[in-house]
Amino acid sequence: MEAGTELVRLTEERVIAFKEEMQEAFECGFQGHIKDDVDNSNQWQVLPDGDFYQAMQAEGAEAYEAVDANGQRVGGAIIAIDSTKHHGELAFLYVKVGAQGKGIGQVIWKSIETMHPEVEVWETCTPYFDRRNIHFYINCCGFHAIEFFNAHHRDPNMPEQFDPNDGLFVFEKRMK
Repeated sequence: MEAGTELVRLTEERVIAFKEEMQEAFECGFQGHIKDDVDNSNQWQVLPDGDFYQAMQAEGAEAYEAVDANGQRVGGAIIAIDSTKHHGELAFLYVKVGAQGKGIGQVIWKSIETMHPEVEVWETCTPYFDRRNIHFYINCCGFHAIEFFNAHHRDPNMPEQFDPNDGLFVFEKRMK
């Protein structure tokens, strides 16, 4: 684990750099998985700006930067808490390109759990082909797959740029 890494609330002046680093991390993770027929002239993004800002502005949204001992951002997360239902959604979690494989993702997730002991059920999702994320959520964070959206079982909220043949896992973690 990366000693000295802590979560701090994302400030307004750091949102753009945070979004750009998250986009870069997601693009790195999606290399080789993006369809060849995607028209890059349309500036297709793995993490569309609209999805990012929707998560940032969701009811109960909180955004955090993971900052190392030198004050450098090494990752971050956007969550949404519904305290009336004791439910939390992990909208996005990323580790900065070049900082992966050092336990930072686990530090981010454990810090979120510690900050929100009132949450009884957490939910998140990840594409079927992203084996690294699937491993992370199941084997490192303790989530369980509860639903699999695909061409035969479509998610009505799936963004258009995702091919339903790729599939999308929904994960859940029960805390109590």
